[in-house]
Amino acid sequence: MTQRNNGAAGLAAVVINPVKSPGDGFRDEFQSLCREEGWGEPLWLETTEDDPGAGQAHEALEAGADVVIAAGGDGTVRCVAEVLAGTGVAMGLLPLGTGNLLARNLGIDVADPLGAARGILAGRDITIDVVRAHLDHSDQGQLFLVMAGLGYDAAIMANTVDGLKDRIGWLAYVEAGMRQLPGRPVRARISIDGGREVRRRIRSVMVGNCGQLMGGVEMFPDARIDDGVLDLVALSPRGRLGWLGVLAGVFGPAAARNRSVDYLAGKSAAITLAEAQEFQLDGDHLGSARHLRVAVEPGALTIRTAARQAGAGAPG
Repeated sequence: MTQRNNGAAGLAAVVINPVKSPGDGFRDEFQSLCREEGWGEPLWLETTEDDPGAGQAHEALEAGADVVIAAGGDGTVRCVAEVLAGTGVAMGLLPLGTGNLLARNLGIDVADPLGAARGILAGRDITIDVVRAHLDHSDQGQLFLVMAGLGYDAAIMANTVDGLKDRIGWLAYVEAGMRQLPGRPVRARISIDGGREVRRRIRSVMVGNCGQLMGGVEMFPDARIDDGVLDLVALSPRGRLGWLGVLAGVFGPAAARNRSVDYLAGKSAAITLAEAQEFQLDGDHLGSARHLRVAVEPGALTIRTAARQAGAGAPG
């Protein structure tokens, strides 16, 4: 990852999902932390149901923020990143959601919000890739940071019980996954960098910018968040015990991988399905689609953090 030295500390803007706030006193604690670290009075911008982060991020840029902190879940992070990508203005991650996937991939402590905030204010800048997704041939792309998916994985996101997430966290996705296991595969055509199409009958196609997913699962073991490459996996269970083949292909050694799991990589990909399937970006269910085009934008987003960059998403 490219690293830059911080300039003089200045204005921090916090774009926060108030539903995810860690407590009534957190705003006062963050303001005290800013004073302690030599920053000015922070700009505090709460998201709403109608505007989950993009408008607040634009407001932060207009105010001249030196760092814009996305405080919430993966949806808040994605909305803020959509605005900041390509601007050179740093984004900080204050993980307050259930998944916090980007934060986990970057080695940020998701259990200590104030510690994460301190890491932002005293941290350094790195640059990471983002991926742009175009759904059903739309000219309007949508950014994601961790993963996009068509099929089974998106159906999990669509059918996870919110109340269960509040009680048991990411295990709620496991419960939804068990309910979604039965299903019929769909014909898919997959092309990497405009090359020859791979044809499969799939239950899910996932495109990753990072390696680690829910529960620490390394779905994309070769993925790095700064390599200018996106990684794709197609899951094609076959027969009554087909999901056992998928498990062997995902979690077994490379030699055990089989036609139930295909790993592909490149700078862009196009996926065409015979029938519309559920679609998700970074855990947000966004409806259904038959066609997905994705392309990586290398080093497009600046992240400010003091976390040790380790794991599949970053160099050790």
